Amino acid sequence: MNDVIDGETVLNLRPDVEKAARALERIQPELRALDGDKLAVINVDIPRAVVTVLGALPALLALRPRILEELPRFPISSLDNLQTYALGAWYAHLLTLPPVVEENAKKPLVEEATTLRKDLLVAAEALAHRNLVDPKHVAQIRSGQGHIDMAGDLVALATLFANNWDAVSNKTAVTLEEVERAAVLGPQLLAAIGIQQQGLDRSPTQLADQRRRAFTLLVRAYDECRRAVTYLRWAEGDVAALVPSLFAKRAKPKTATSSTNVPPLSEDADSGSEAPQQPAPCSS
Repeated sequence: MNDVIDGETVLNLRPDVEKAARALERIQPELRALDGDKLAVINVDIPRAVVTVLGALPALLALRPRILEELPRFPISSLDNLQTYALGAWYAHLLTLPPVVEENAKKPLVEEATTLRKDLLVAAEALAHRNLVDPKHVAQIRSGQGHIDMAGDLVALATLFANNWDAVSNKTAVTLEEVERAAVLGPQLLAAIGIQQQGLDRSPTQLADQRRRAFTLLVRAYDECRRAVTYLRWAEGDVAALVPSLFAKRAKPKTATSSTNVPPLSEDADSGSEAPQQPAPCSS
């Protein structure tokens, strides 16, 4: 289902609206198959959750060979389809956002997005110059033009900084609040320029149900991946850094050497604040 199949794949960090729309269409059979009585409750911000998943995806892909070798019963489709699920959930969320018709309501969003994109991109280019982030990803973001690309660029920049936060947080003036704002402002801008027009053939109730189903699919797949990483990386103690919980409250590092490669971007706490018990292998 997904174009991303191994750790060597270069991720497109800018969520392409058309690609996201195709992703949502592609997962429709899985969405319809979900039990409506067992859907996840949306208690996190979906754009931030998507940024967290995309930020964790490179580490997951790098572990794919070990997952196949050591956990033969692991549902590998959960990993192989994860990017598709994330993009599909992102687009399903976009379709539920209220349209902004008045031009004077769009202007403040465009102005804020323009300034934030510029600030984050300048900082990213400085980091790329020192090879602290991937220069190819930064160049890709720089190439964007127009308001739709600008909205995608904000999500891409949020993903880029989140994925490398441990390495760059002490080397940039960018704040975690700016990263989080970029993850939210991008979808808001897309809604303001009318990207949700493709959902006009469905009622708000149907769109909300679709969003909840897409979020459920994403959460279940990501949870499967986190279980696998927890088993494989238990001794290293870096599970929260590699695949952070979508529900964990953001916390400051306890020490200067704390390894938090991908900061959780949700404000909601979950019950995983204490170290979990070592899970049974998926192959058992």
